[in-house]
Amino acid sequence: MTSRLLALAAATASLSLSAASATSPAQTVFNEVADLVRTQYGGLSTVDRPALIAGAQKDLDAACQSAGETCAFNVAWPIIDKLVSNLGDEHSFFQRPEAFGDFKARSSGGSRLQYGIKLANLADGQQVVTEIVPGSSAEEVGIRRGDRLVKLDGQKYTYDLLRESRSKGSPITLEAVRGDQTLSFRITARVSTTRDLPRIEYVNDVAVIRIPTFIAGGGVAQGVHDLVREAKAKAVRGILVDLRDNGGGDLRECDLSISAFVPSFTRVARTSGGDEPTTVAGGAYRSGRRFMAGVRDPQRWDGPMAVLVNKASASCSEFFAREIQYAKRGPIVGEATAGVGNTATLVYPLSGDAALQLTTVNYGKPDGSAYPTRVTPEIAGSDDYELLARGTDVLLQKGIEAVRASTPAATAR
Repeated sequence: MTSRLLALAAATASLSLSAASATSPAQTVFNEVADLVRTQYGGLSTVDRPALIAGAQKDLDAACQSAGETCAFNVAWPIIDKLVSNLGDEHSFFQRPEAFGDFKARSSGGSRLQYGIKLANLADGQQVVTEIVPGSSAEEVGIRRGDRLVKLDGQKYTYDLLRESRSKGSPITLEAVRGDQTLSFRITARVSTTRDLPRIEYVNDVAVIRIPTFIAGGGVAQGVHDLVREAKAKAVRGILVDLRDNGGGDLRECDLSISAFVPSFTRVARTSGGDEPTTVAGGAYRSGRRFMAGVRDPQRWDGPMAVLVNKASASCSEFFAREIQYAKRGPIVGEATAGVGNTATLVYPLSGDAALQLTTVNYGKPDGSAYPTRVTPEIAGSDDYELLARGTDVLLQKGIEAVRASTPAATAR
């Protein structure tokens, strides 16, 4: 229903808050959320927002009745959760302090305590590794995508055990199955960067550019252009862009990445303040006629290509896939995407170290046509994690086949 521009709002100083200086912490943060929902929401919900806020205020009054002006921030958390949920916009949500802290680390390219592995569930309750964060403990000890985790310190592996071990920061022994091998890794969670930048691998004559996220604190678009340059130097037949599990991020990073594959495109942001077109071409991002951002030594790949997506590909990764589709540059391969491909959100910091992610804008094309809520691939397929745990990435194989069968011509617009 929406597409998320996960850009951290600069400040909340401009908010018109009704809280008096003596207001409780719970009331203060509630007032901030209420003001944002009233004045900044730009999504498609038709809920009566003033009535929604008034009902939530009654709930807060009841919860804070005994505490009065000392009513703590955390008393408001579940009430705000309910308020935002009842807005009926699944892409607007409240972030409690822990979740907001994780978001800030990821969006700024900061660091956090981690092993550096991303996981998917298997039918038997075990998990398979789907991603390794570069520079992490997991990469250092040699854990790979497709490894099935089976034991932790001699006990049957569970994610709860892994999470508890991470918080302690002490060494553990992970046992994993890779193909016919059983491997043992001694690993310790450590504070390391959350920057997860694009990377490349070569499958015979096809370059696979993996973009895991667009919220790596900058450098994503530059990385994509640099990798395209590398692939061109190797005279590859085609390029497969892997956006599986990419939940989106910074729209400029995404759009500048698209410009490595599409000559030009224009998108119109529709806000309460009017329409604002942005045009991306030649590695440059312009709002109206104003230059806003760009990459060094921009590249463009005009040869065969395809894009891999799945149901977790969301937000501006859906914009990426849609622009490739719109320009007829190559097929989209995989599952229908998450369905957040026609609006954007901002994340607003709140008192108490919490935040509100709120839909603020709708997008369309210059001709007035709307973006679809989700991208439907031309070539259907899905990830099979059971096969991945046995060494076969079936959707990757399908994407490579699509590249080899594709000979599109770029279309400027």
